[in-house]
Parts: sequence; C-alpha cells; structure tokens
Amino acid sequence: ATMANRIGRELKQLSQDPPPGVAAWLVDDSDTSKLKAQLDGPEDTPYFGGLFRLSLTLPSQYPFRPPEARFLTRIYHPNIDASGRICLDILKMPPQGGWKPSINLSTLLTSLRLLLAEPNGDDPLLVDVAKEYKQDPQLFFSKAKSWTERYADPR
Repeated sequence: ATMANRIGRELKQLSQDPPPGVAAWLVDDSDTSKLKAQLDGPEDTPYFGGLFRLSLTLPSQYPFRPPEARFLTRIYHPNIDASGRICLDILKMPPQGGWKPSINLSTLLTSLRLLLAEPNGDDPLLVDVAKEYKQDPQLFFSKAKSWTERYADPR
C-alpha cells in the first residue's frame, strides 16, 4: 500500500504544482505501476514546439528501485535510442547509476526534460548521433528539429 500511497501523493503534487514543461498521469486508476508522461520540448533546443510522450513503469520496489522510462515519441538525441530507451544515470541503480529513493517523479521528469536541453555526448546510446552533436552541432540541431516536426505532437 505504501508504494500506491507514495505514487498517489507524487501524482497529486505533479497535477497541483507541476514543474515547468512536465505532466504525468496513471494509464488506469486501478494500476499505480503504469504511467504516461509528457514533456514540452525546452526553449532554445531543437525540441521546442514539440510534446514528447513517455511511458513510466514503476517496479514493485519503488522508490527503492528506479522506474523504467521510455520515450514513446521518436526523438533524435544521443541518449535516446529508436526503441525509446534512455541513457540517464538516475534511471540506473548505484554504483553505475545515481538512483536514490528520495528522487520523485517530478525530479525524474524534470531531469529527463533537462536531458533534452543538455544532451550528454560522453555517455551516448547512439555513438554516431553523439559524434555529430559534438562535431557538427548545426547539422545535429537541424536533424533533431526536423524529427521534432515530424514525430512530436505540436504544442
């Protein structure tokens, strides 16, 4: 019951006082392990103007284990692959990762949105995209922008 209570509190907090550019909700009120989330592409990024949808699956050990987060919207980004998998340290358990039980859904979604603003070229899932991001940022920007226009929901 404690996991359901915590998720209930976190979702309430998210709906009453959402961080900028972030939303999340239960797919089905009777199942607190499955959520959908939405991120607004941050300003001054190639993702601006797009809405990106994600699925979050909370393990039964949440918050002692991190949620599994996936992008459902295709996105051109060095840390997010074609199946929507995300390379972000707080989605992984220590010692490799930085997940802590004190991290809540608001913090997690804000971190994911920050990843859109600041791709990590040093820990990529997609090496070619990371190389392009570092060596030819203008080309990266224009490709990412055209993917946003093609795949993301308009804001």
